[in-house]
Amino acid sequence: MRVVVCVKQVPEITEVKIDPVTHTLVREGVPSILNPFDEFAVEEALRIREKHGGEVTVVTMGPPQAREALVKCLAMGADRAILLTDRAFAGADTWATAYTLSLAIRQLDYDIILCGKQAIDGDTAQVGPELGENLGIPQIAFVKKVEVDEKARKVIAHRETEDGYEVVECRLPVLLTAIKGLNEPRLPSLMGIMSASKKEIRTMTATDLGVNLEELGLKGSLTEVVQVFAPQPRQKGVVITEADPAAAATKILGFLQSQGIV
Repeated sequence: MRVVVCVKQVPEITEVKIDPVTHTLVREGVPSILNPFDEFAVEEALRIREKHGGEVTVVTMGPPQAREALVKCLAMGADRAILLTDRAFAGADTWATAYTLSLAIRQLDYDIILCGKQAIDGDTAQVGPELGENLGIPQIAFVKKVEVDEKARKVIAHRETEDGYEVVECRLPVLLTAIKGLNEPRLPSLMGIMSASKKEIRTMTATDLGVNLEELGLKGSLTEVVQVFAPQPRQKGVVITEADPAAAATKILGFLQSQGIV
């Protein structure tokens, strides 16, 4: 099985901070990590390779420092990695990102493509499905279990829905997006960390993709961010302490009237 995994390096933050002047995300001084949902995708790819043989290739698009995320994937056990990095890719929305990834993946041989269900910095869950659309292959999102039938060239995927789960059978090639619970990602071993430095990380630029630059990055994006802002902090509620129900009701009514609600 030839498995390609798309990953992303994201800020390691518990609270998003917005620059009050530029209204953009503050990334300076914020450490970066491999997107947690992508770890499930990498782990599943490794399990498929261990059971069926083959090769695992990880791909990411980002600035040069995104190489760190690829190194972790290689330390986990991936065979090789590709870094798409070019200023022409900057400002890409989900569609331009998926399109750029598809151009690189078209140059590879693959049976299965795995992505995390979403990146924790954007939370759109769009890149995986859009990548499948760009490549013209079926995609199954929110996968919690994967069975590969190599002889029949198909997968059986169990996917979560709002009402429970579905079991979907699909011929290869196919794109799957992984959710938490699909597996338990392994920690890189000392040997894996040491061998990661010897594995191939191929760098690709816009020139390598052979495409019109107008279709990449900000210029190739179909959406436009007008403004990014932090929501106002929630204010403390009003506590009614009157023990008498009638008095409490009168006070509540007065408060609602003062707010123009009633």
